[in-house]
Amino acid sequence: MPLPRRRGHARRRRRDAVLGAPPPPPAHQRSLRALGGTVLDASPHLLVLRTEGGEERLAMTPATTVWHGGRGGLAALRPGRSAVVRSAPGGLGADRVWVDIGRVAGTILACGRDTVEVDMGPHRGRAHVVIPPHALGRVLVRHPRLEPGYLFDAICVRSPDGPMAVRPSTSQPGNRADDLAPPGPGAPVPDVLHGTATWFGSPDDAPGATYPAVDAEGGAGGCAGAPSGCVALPYLSLGSEVAVRNECTGRGGTVPVVECGCTAARYCDRCVECGTSPRGRIVELTPAAFAGLGGDLEAGCFNAVVRHGAPGAATP
Repeated sequence: MPLPRRRGHARRRRRDAVLGAPPPPPAHQRSLRALGGTVLDASPHLLVLRTEGGEERLAMTPATTVWHGGRGGLAALRPGRSAVVRSAPGGLGADRVWVDIGRVAGTILACGRDTVEVDMGPHRGRAHVVIPPHALGRVLVRHPRLEPGYLFDAICVRSPDGPMAVRPSTSQPGNRADDLAPPGPGAPVPDVLHGTATWFGSPDDAPGATYPAVDAEGGAGGCAGAPSGCVALPYLSLGSEVAVRNECTGRGGTVPVVECGCTAARYCDRCVECGTSPRGRIVELTPAAFAGLGGDLEAGCFNAVVRHGAPGAATP
């Protein structure tokens, strides 16, 4: 499904013509360069990726770290594997490389002895997750209710049998997925949102975001029957832009809303990467956008500030 950027760009121009252009977000450190693609070749000095924009060559240094289900090395960079690469500050070579990383988040449909079937929502379908013995203990510590109807969220690595869980990426809420406590009808809706940013999607996805409160009315693109979540959020539409700042690194940037975040709305958890965030997932980012803001994909989240009505800096 193509990203609805042209439609969103036209909507922003019409909005600005009527209401005036929104103020720019406060100054912050710029995001780092991050990109995803397929490994073509790798050596101790050079990584070659095939991306949607063509072939990319990135310098490897002794300081480059590689993740492949844990700490990896050059042997993990096999041709044909997917990778997300974040450049070092200043652009001097690759800083971090994540190989074949994935994430499965959603509602548990069924459980086996070492597998979980997960409904990831209307946009993402279902996933059959293998939980190997060495990861099962870690998963159960954070997800003690591996039962149908409860939420699941795990960092995975690709395998011939499908996504294989490596570690939980959140603590499982005590309530069932359909037993949310929405904010009261009089709850104030802030212009500046504080909460958790997570990530979704594939390494080669273009920079973008899902937002838990996309309006379901008219042509805004929201999901009918989407939960309201546990925090009061302003309604946006597909193609809107949001300014996101990682409170842990100070890095920020602007991304378009490309999907309704109805799955994220079911999570009322906190991120504890740098202090404890308020409850609620307020944005999900594609892997490259998340990594570019300084987020580590294997950590799964960062404490975030989100401003809506951001200027069109991310529009093509």
